[in-house]
Amino acid sequence: MNEMNVSNVLAQIRSLQSQVATPTRVQAPDAAQAPQGGFAAVLKSAVGEVSQTQNTAVDMQTAFAKGDPSVELSNVMLAGAKAQVQFKAMTEVRNRLVAAYQDIMNMPL
Repeated sequence: MNEMNVSNVLAQIRSLQSQVATPTRVQAPDAAQAPQGGFAAVLKSAVGEVSQTQNTAVDMQTAFAKGDPSVELSNVMLAGAKAQVQFKAMTEVRNRLVAAYQDIMNMPL
């Protein structure tokens, strides 16, 4: 890579990092859009989506490491950042669920 390409890639990475670092407000889904099966189904689909995103990021990293010309570094970095953000969000949801369960269990009867 020449110096121009390196600076261009670094600029793209910084741009993507600033986009990931900026929190976005997620709209709550309407009741009509909620999948059937309740909370367990929603949680299961969310875990599946996080797993799929992580697998995609790993596949892209592997392809880039092998020298696949169709995989760009910026796309690999973005996929890794998305997977990391989704995993952190899922972990936070788990932590809050455990805290809520403990609060309920500690309530006096």
